[in-house]
Amino acid sequence: MSHPAVERLVRCSRFGRRLLEAQPNLTGQLVDNIDRAYSRDEMLDFLSAPPCEDESALHQRLRQLRQRVWLITTARDLAGTADLNEVTTAYSALAEVCLTAALGFHHAALAERHGEPRDEAGQTQQLVVVGMGKLGGDELNVSSDIDLIYLYPEEGNTDGAKPLTNHEFFIRLGRKLTAALSENTADGYVFRVDLRLRPWGDSGPFAMGFAMLEDYLVAQGRPWERYAWIKARPLTGTHHDDLMQIVRPFVFRKYLDFDSFAAIRDLHVQIRREVARREMAHNVKLGPGGIREIEFTAQVFQLIRGGQIAALRQRPTLCILAELATIGLMTADARQELAAAYDFLRRVEHRLQYLDDAQTQLLPDDVESQAMLAEAMGFADYAALIAALDQHRHKVTRHFEQVFAAPQTDQNSHPLAAVCCGTADVATTHALLENAGYSDPDKVLATLDNLRQHTARLAESTQQRLNMLLPPALEIIGGQPDPQATLERFAALLQAIARRSTYLALLGEYPAALRQLVRLLAASPWAASLITRQPQLLDELIAPQHLMQLPDWAQLGAQLHAELDAHPGDTEAQMDALRRFKQVQTLRLLAQDVAGRLSLEALSDNLSYLADTLLAETLARCWEGLKTRHRDSPLFAIIGYGKLGGKELGYASDLDLVFLYDDTDERAQEIYARLAQRINTWLGTLTPAGMLYETDLRLRPDGASGLLVSSTEAFRNYQLNQAWTWEHQALSRARFVCGNVAIGASFEALRHQVLCMPRDAEKLREEVLAMREKMHAGHPNNSGLFDLKHDAGGIVDVEFSVQYLLLTHAHALPELSDNVGNITLLKRAAALGLLPDDIALPAADAYRELRRLQHQIKLAGAEQARVEAASVDGYPAAVRALWQAAFYPT
Repeated sequence: MSHPAVERLVRCSRFGRRLLEAQPNLTGQLVDNIDRAYSRDEMLDFLSAPPCEDESALHQRLRQLRQRVWLITTARDLAGTADLNEVTTAYSALAEVCLTAALGFHHAALAERHGEPRDEAGQTQQLVVVGMGKLGGDELNVSSDIDLIYLYPEEGNTDGAKPLTNHEFFIRLGRKLTAALSENTADGYVFRVDLRLRPWGDSGPFAMGFAMLEDYLVAQGRPWERYAWIKARPLTGTHHDDLMQIVRPFVFRKYLDFDSFAAIRDLHVQIRREVARREMAHNVKLGPGGIREIEFTAQVFQLIRGGQIAALRQRPTLCILAELATIGLMTADARQELAAAYDFLRRVEHRLQYLDDAQTQLLPDDVESQAMLAEAMGFADYAALIAALDQHRHKVTRHFEQVFAAPQTDQNSHPLAAVCCGTADVATTHALLENAGYSDPDKVLATLDNLRQHTARLAESTQQRLNMLLPPALEIIGGQPDPQATLERFAALLQAIARRSTYLALLGEYPAALRQLVRLLAASPWAASLITRQPQLLDELIAPQHLMQLPDWAQLGAQLHAELDAHPGDTEAQMDALRRFKQVQTLRLLAQDVAGRLSLEALSDNLSYLADTLLAETLARCWEGLKTRHRDSPLFAIIGYGKLGGKELGYASDLDLVFLYDDTDERAQEIYARLAQRINTWLGTLTPAGMLYETDLRLRPDGASGLLVSSTEAFRNYQLNQAWTWEHQALSRARFVCGNVAIGASFEALRHQVLCMPRDAEKLREEVLAMREKMHAGHPNNSGLFDLKHDAGGIVDVEFSVQYLLLTHAHALPELSDNVGNITLLKRAAALGLLPDDIALPAADAYRELRRLQHQIKLAGAEQARVEAASVDGYPAAVRALWQAAFYPT
């Protein structure tokens, strides 16, 4: 019986040829089943019918199954009808099915003689077989070993006539299981079993309880074992969650772990040394640009960030590469090149193993094998295959070295090393510092001396890291506009993080991160304070392409939602996650702001979108946790006023909020008041991760004396019949933020109606002017400087002028009621003939520039935005002209 796929199999695999020659009946089975993948259910059916009567029959059946899966999967792969995922999934499923069947058989046989193993409470115990490496990742090779660890939950004894301790029972069971899979019989073997990844390796117990494993990982677990346990997956037994509670904190640290770079770099150096010693450069797994380098590239990010990012705790390598690109830790191009190389290298690896069913990753030396490999990979000859292979390997090496390039660890030759260590004489020290850009060397030395005093008791390894970091840092800081102030901020940060060596490792591993950090510290004491209080933000500085990427709020919102979902019912964890999200996004916007990549309008828009995202999630989580909630989704909405409503938020702005509901339930007022209180608590509580937002709820009907939440009907009645003029001014900058969409639409309709009501222009003018005078009196300025916001000709005057024009004319010109910002409304007022162009347009420019200056001054740390009047050119004059045209038209 002939079939093209069978013929190709025979040409490309000596083992396949021998197997079909020895068992001709398999050819027919292969042809009959080659059109589809060999499924897990088919594997189970093959093993279960008829039942195996004894150990010999079981061993034969397992090996016969392996032969069938091997033939069908190999033939489909070589024919091009099976992709890499189908191949690795089939072999991973085969390992799990065979392992489970053998375990069940031998457990029953042992229990029949010795009884069931039980813990002290009498609960039965089962062997938990943990798949490591590629089996754990569901990525098993064609002729791979399977790396296993044998565990059991609790100590105890069996309950039979010839009792054993649980420890002895599971050791015996483990030995039986290993033999069932790996013994080479007349039918071959199923899988070679490697148990050397267990604690203490070959000298460790064959099986052990969870408690012993935990003690080992805590006290003796080594860096390479963290790497090994990344893909660990329990395959049998129970109590899997308990096991992962032990393993997860060992592998995925709570805090960022940049020491992982050095650990994996050292492991890679050892592998490279062994490859060179054994002349294995042509090994597609361990050689340069091989599979292992791709795995290391993915896994170092898992070790560093898996404690913070749950999505990085997945096991398959390709999934991790995709996730790294999604969250911006790897470029899309790098991910594509590494994924393509991984696919190519794994297919080469499989075809090497198809040749003789040998566990090898070495390219062949003989001409026959080279020709067979080239044909199996679809190349005209071996040279063409090697050319393509080398292209992939060069790309892998390039990306690997970009991630793992060793930092300059020896800073002794740095010109400023003598300054930092205090070994240079006074004259030389002063000259070096002045040459580096410092105008007052004595102040620099005082700052460094103070830093040394605060870090004198550090561990030796941490002190070495600090000593390596200081010379290049001092050089970069010297190039800033105010190097002394920047150095003081940097020193304060170092004092805060010095005992957390991983942050020093981060700055040492990433010189670009150090430069970015210095730029932020130089630009803003507010930024310096943020990073010093929350040093985990340093992590964000290492991926410039992500740091400078405009946020996709829909995607970021989905990521935040998923992260909060990972902590169901854990209020503290969810509150911290919200705060970390805000801090990370704020830092990214700050970096783009300092780099000049964002206009003030774009920055304010994005800070407002950030607040919207956080408020939406806060509302949802507070409702979920409200014990008195009476429906799945609240009939409740959050309305933003002020800077949030007008999308003019700054970095430290508070949120002006009003809460509305539209629910006829008799308990509605009480329930939604509790919801609003809960929301306010979530926003304003100070946790170790900081505060989310300060809030101001006084813009609700009747202000601080009014109800915390209002029904839509009560709010409507208040706005139409009781609200003061200043409250209608505030309404001009209000918008629906989140919650029930119907309530949001109702609010927007009411807002439009209120703003467009006919008004007595003269009475309105008197009330607006009185309110402006009240505000002016509340912000006295005797400094001799011009207050950009509050003085006449400042920002508030523009806002009041626009609001007065809006409330006066919107009944006839309703487009003025749109919440589109003061600059756009000034241009509309000019287009509608309410203002001359030569008044409106200079005022709009002045408003933009005054806000920009205010932002710069606040960012630089000033409490009040005041400047020399002469420094703002004609902007106040343009605003005063607007004021005159709006309130006193001729």
